[in-house]
Order: sequence, then structure tokens, then C-alpha cells
Amino acid sequence: MILEKIYEGGPFFMVPIVLLLIVILLLVVKGVLKKSDNTKTKNLIASISLFVLVWGILGQSIGLISAFEFIQKTGSVTAEILAGGLKVSFLPSVFGMFAFLIGRTGIVVLTLLEK
Repeated sequence: MILEKIYEGGPFFMVPIVLLLIVILLLVVKGVLKKSDNTKTKNLIASISLFVLVWGILGQSIGLISAFEFIQKTGSVTAEILAGGLKVSFLPSVFGMFAFLIGRTGIVVLTLLEK
């Protein structure tokens, strides 16, 4: 199911989001296991998670522009086609927001674990 959504949302935007989510998770695990000064790790997680959020919004914006161009060319479109296009355009931003929230949650956890 997740692989279908990644393909549906467009591999150009979705694959980097998923890969950077994995990087975020690995950095959080590294920070939890290290248990010393995690300032650099927290800054890196914050930067990557913010990049993923913006990348997802960029994917949504480009998807909406493409959908509106299609509507403009055809002149008329059914509600089903419009709803499908909107759903596809929202997938990168939703995945980006999810990765952003995971990163921010990881930063909170690392901050709570500091001595």
C-alpha cells in the first residue's frame, strides 16, 4: 500500500521524502544511543525535516499546476478526475508533513533525554 502511494504521488518527489525520513529515523536512533551532546544531531534533524516539508509542498504545488494545465487544455473535467488529481497532488505534502512531524518528535525526545 505504501509503495502504491509513493508511485502514485510521483517518484521524483516521494522517493527523496521516504529516503530522508529513513535518515531522520536513523539520526534519532543514533542520538538516543549516543546519549551525550546531541546538538549537532538535533540541528541536522531539524534541517532535514524542514527540507522534507518544503520538498513535499513543492511537489504539491507542481502537481496542482499540472492538474490546472490539464483542466485548462480540456476545458471541462468531471468531479472524479478533479478529485483524483487533487488527491495525487496532496500525497507529497502529506508525506512531507509526516516526515517533518517524525523529525520534530525525535528532537523533542532527544531534548528530554539530555542530562
